[in-house]
Amino acid sequence: MYLGFRKFRYGITSRIPEERDVITVRLLACTWVALLTKRGGDVVEETLYANVTKDIVILEFQRSDGTLVTQLSDFTNEVLVLRALVLGEEERGQNQYQVLCFILADQTSDLIPSEAISKLRQKNPGALRVPEEDRGKEAFDFNLQMSPSEGGMLSPLLEDFCSEAQHSTYLREQDWIGWQEQRAHNEMLEMPTVLNHFLNETPPRCDGVKDWSQPCVCHFYVQIPWYPCGLKYCQGKDSSGKVQSYRCGIRTCKRTYAFTYGVFQKQQCLWDE
Repeated sequence: MYLGFRKFRYGITSRIPEERDVITVRLLACTWVALLTKRGGDVVEETLYANVTKDIVILEFQRSDGTLVTQLSDFTNEVLVLRALVLGEEERGQNQYQVLCFILADQTSDLIPSEAISKLRQKNPGALRVPEEDRGKEAFDFNLQMSPSEGGMLSPLLEDFCSEAQHSTYLREQDWIGWQEQRAHNEMLEMPTVLNHFLNETPPRCDGVKDWSQPCVCHFYVQIPWYPCGLKYCQGKDSSGKVQSYRCGIRTCKRTYAFTYGVFQKQQCLWDE
């Protein structure tokens, strides 16, 4: 049984499946699909969508636990947004899904530009892909929460992309200060003021809290299993015999994000046990 449809305005339409179901993706122009092998023999279908006009890249895949992960890279504003749609655990009284959005500054350089992705051609769409390089795990602590409707100055796509994360859109204070400094010289840009520090005192980790109604510090891990992290160049000779360099492929990587953030109830973080 399917839980419904999620329709995104950037060219990818996908069903939200229950665990063990199959994700269906409708392909549009400038979309690239990779089939990935993971530990244990599972095959993951990952979709990479590039919009050169908006200078964005969207990467999307479904984890084995049913979580739908979508990563938006806005190169113009140098903003990366990772959105996770986490299915509720019915056996634990959760009959709804929750959407999380994590906003990061200056993290788009790890991905090749939208123009390069739009020119990728799949010679063998059915081939199973394995990343060439593991870029390890990077930890980020989020101590601010904001409404997506207030994030238009960070990225004009943020309000729509995180529309279902009204109370679960997170960012780091150091990024926020950096954005303020960048825009201070432009009087036409007003930064949003609706920001909340989660809690005045640091609560315990969620994995050590028994009461589901108590605040705690949640940990959320996301591995991006495959993405184009660099361009490969080869050398050849032109008609006059002059040596020239040209693009001849892509380098692929995987990386893991470790996110830490506060929640007001452990029930919002039952996976962290």
